[in-house]
Amino acid sequence: MLARWRRSRHQSAGFALYREAAGAARNPIFYRDWGVPDTFDGRFDMLCLFVSLLIRRLYNAPEPGPALAQAVFDAMFQDMDVTLREMGVGDLSVGKRVRKMWEALHGRALAYEAALRQGDLLELARALQRNVWRGVDAPHASSLAAFTAEQDAHLARQALEQFATGMVRFLVPASGSSR
Repeated sequence: MLARWRRSRHQSAGFALYREAAGAARNPIFYRDWGVPDTFDGRFDMLCLFVSLLIRRLYNAPEPGPALAQAVFDAMFQDMDVTLREMGVGDLSVGKRVRKMWEALHGRALAYEAALRQGDLLELARALQRNVWRGVDAPHASSLAAFTAEQDAHLARQALEQFATGMVRFLVPASGSSR
């Protein structure tokens, strides 16, 4: 009984944390000022960025960090399943599409993790250009890389107890054409 209560508590916190990440990823500044494509793919890539940063912070923390990271991951892919169904994707295709999305998140998270761990903003900007802008010239990739590193440090300063209650604070990007 206690294990079920813990699981549901993490699940609730995971959904709350995911909703906050999704809200931060939707900030119009990314699309209007920084040139992130305002498309399903562009929004998915920004969601992957914010969720991967949140999962990175939680996964590397002591318990309940890894359990919360899993709960955020689970919340994201439950949301992706529902979103695809609402878009009219057939039941037989949803699983395949969700798996591709999982693979996309995983690949992006590994690239961002490696660059952040090394403190290599140039490599982070390259990874963001490859993923968010799909390799197209992206004059704001370095701005997004700097913002991503700031966001990562900002998340690292937040208490694990706060995350366990489903609360997280994300930075808001500066408006305008560059940082």
